[in-house]
Amino acid sequence: MAECDRLGREAFLDHYGYKPARAYVVVHLGREYDSKAIVGVAHRYVEGGGGTALRPSEFSGGEQTVGRRLRELGFDVRTEREPAWGRDELLLACAVVDEHGWEGPAADGAAVRELSGLLRRLELYPPGPGSASFRGPEEVARVCAEAARVRAGARAGGRSGGGLLGEVVRGFVDDPEAMRAAAREIREGALRGDFDNLPRVEEDDASAEWPSAVEGRLRLRLQYVRERSRPLRNAKVEWARRHGRPVACEVCGFDFGRRYGPRGDGYIEIHHVVPLHHIGESENTVEDLAMLCANCHRMIHAKQPWITVEELRALVRDG
Repeated sequence: MAECDRLGREAFLDHYGYKPARAYVVVHLGREYDSKAIVGVAHRYVEGGGGTALRPSEFSGGEQTVGRRLRELGFDVRTEREPAWGRDELLLACAVVDEHGWEGPAADGAAVRELSGLLRRLELYPPGPGSASFRGPEEVARVCAEAARVRAGARAGGRSGGGLLGEVVRGFVDDPEAMRAAAREIREGALRGDFDNLPRVEEDDASAEWPSAVEGRLRLRLQYVRERSRPLRNAKVEWARRHGRPVACEVCGFDFGRRYGPRGDGYIEIHHVVPLHHIGESENTVEDLAMLCANCHRMIHAKQPWITVEELRALVRDG
């Protein structure tokens, strides 16, 4: 737990390859921790653990394993936690930290209190247990401090952390003006009442290939996308043909023209080997692109961290 406090939750989970706990959290000194990650990492500190943390795949979580063991050790394990922060909430929090020079504002400061009130007003989640303290100043200050730590790590040349917070922080690094504008749109819309009494919608999986500045539970979607070159895409297809290669998926070999006839002839999705949101504006050639079918393209971007074309090809081959 001390290591998690030192690194910050996002960086701690990312470092050891764990996902946020879905149900069971362990509470210690008033703070919530992801139960499975805490147990897995604790393995490196116990006698006989060999100084190595357990990987998530090496044991199962839940009440019968992690929950029971933590309770036997005297810890407070709970089955309810506040909803994880959404991208729009993290965008607003990062905007506040950005305004403070990427220093985490104090929990009793005006900026934190104002953001807490704004997040409550957005009503992104249904009311439930613990809603009286939902997105309170202490929680808002904690997330702002976490964002500042992630940003400091990125400036020092390290990794900027995984998950949504890492993506939002990277957005401020790559294009701060666009992110600030998106935050203003949400804030101004909320103050105008644009989002009041909206029907609650389910999160979908039809997001754009690259992270947008704002997406999710609000009906308003403000997207900032990296410009792509259609001629460069066409050049990749022509390059393949000139070299006697099929216009087909470089992972599974699916050929749209062979499967769908003239309607699919020459059709293929193009994947940037190095994501544009990592490198920003840059000059690319056909060697920086890969031809993929829709399924394989989606699998590369299905979850963080994204895998390479070669890694996906190995999965298909070994599967």
